[in-house]
Amino acid sequence: MNSPVYQTVIVGGGFTGLFTALNLAHEHYPRSVILIDQNERFCFKPLLYEYFSSEMDAFQVVPRFTELLKGSGVIFVQDTVESIDLHQQQVKLASGNSYNYSNLVLALGSVTAYHHLEGAEEYAFPFWTEADAIALDQHLGDCLQKAIQTEDIEQRRQLLTIVVVGGGASGIEMAATLADLVPHWYTALGGNSDEIRVILLNHGQEILNGDFNDPLRPIAEKELQKRTIPIEILRGAEATKIHANAIEYKHNEQIQTLPTSTTIWTAGTSIHPLIKNLPISPEHRDRRDRLLVTPTMQLLDFPEVFAGGDCVAVPDNSLPPTAQVAYQQGANIAQNLKAIAFGEELKPAKVNIRGTLLKLGLNNAAANLFNVFEVAGESGHLIRQGTYLTLLPTPSHDFKAASEWLDEEIFHHHLDTHDVGKKVVQAVEVVGVGVMGVLAARKLLKMLGNKSSVT
Repeated sequence: MNSPVYQTVIVGGGFTGLFTALNLAHEHYPRSVILIDQNERFCFKPLLYEYFSSEMDAFQVVPRFTELLKGSGVIFVQDTVESIDLHQQQVKLASGNSYNYSNLVLALGSVTAYHHLEGAEEYAFPFWTEADAIALDQHLGDCLQKAIQTEDIEQRRQLLTIVVVGGGASGIEMAATLADLVPHWYTALGGNSDEIRVILLNHGQEILNGDFNDPLRPIAEKELQKRTIPIEILRGAEATKIHANAIEYKHNEQIQTLPTSTTIWTAGTSIHPLIKNLPISPEHRDRRDRLLVTPTMQLLDFPEVFAGGDCVAVPDNSLPPTAQVAYQQGANIAQNLKAIAFGEELKPAKVNIRGTLLKLGLNNAAANLFNVFEVAGESGHLIRQGTYLTLLPTPSHDFKAASEWLDEEIFHHHLDTHDVGKKVVQAVEVVGVGVMGVLAARKLLKMLGNKSSVT
């Protein structure tokens, strides 16, 4: 396929890729833009738990790329990228098509890593995509139906035992969601919810150890025990093998077997194979094989190529692999692509780490904002939902106006704790959660010592 000489190709439709495309469209970028992703739908990964639990709808969490890009001028190509030739400046697809580019944006993110653990890829459920959420939902439904029909106590115990491998943020959010949700499902079928077990298998002694969400550990420890079914945490337990109906793990130098019909894998990610296969020397990668980029988000040896998100590392600037980092990098990449097109000077990317948000069950979350103060429970949930809703790139939300408002009004003017609290309250109300927003506002203001009413 022949392509125009001046053409920007974006590989990967995650936060970095999609927000690069949308920002380019908003800024009236003068060159052709093509966004390539193998999936039909964008997946707002932080809210995938809400999609799984039906707290949020598909159009919010997994909207179609064609809907998001409608009227933008960005061309969406649903296809699988087979190879990227950095020297010939060409992207080859599984369909046989290929696209030449004047500028390329690598936004491939990361993939689930099973660390060569026997049986993990075959029998453990990942939780990374819409398809993963659907598969897990169907599997758990089948397990509960079988459990309600069997009189065999051991079989029922196995069917009603859920093991989540990994005590990082993803594992905690998954376990907390299941510990509230599955008992509700089973009770609706006529079962005894007390029979359900949700077990978090953690390799270390502490959950969230070394995680970006580490400041929220004390809150998480408490909230995990307040779920509909208290979560059992197996500490110092290393998974050694996964079977279709059991998991083996090493604890205190002893190998133990835990019968379960459901093992969920949240124990890490690795670099995307396409990124791994690029002709980039080890000196220009970090120890996790991520690509090193300049402050302007360009590859060191290929300045026409930009990259962002989980697949890159900025030297001397450690950034967590989160949505807030990826979408800000997308906006920065778009600005520099526009600068190239108009012969202007490129600017270093600026990423503001605004805190951390952690889902801790249905209608429950914790928020740590700038390490200034923490909010948990329903108020934390509303802040988390409100913050993410402003970032949803759906037709019903002007993503740029919302994110800019969030930047300017909340995150760039936090003079003191009281001011931050007032701004967060305003954010919750503005994103449209109505009465719930007002309730959250009252709780926050009370917590921060403000006696004025919110109307």
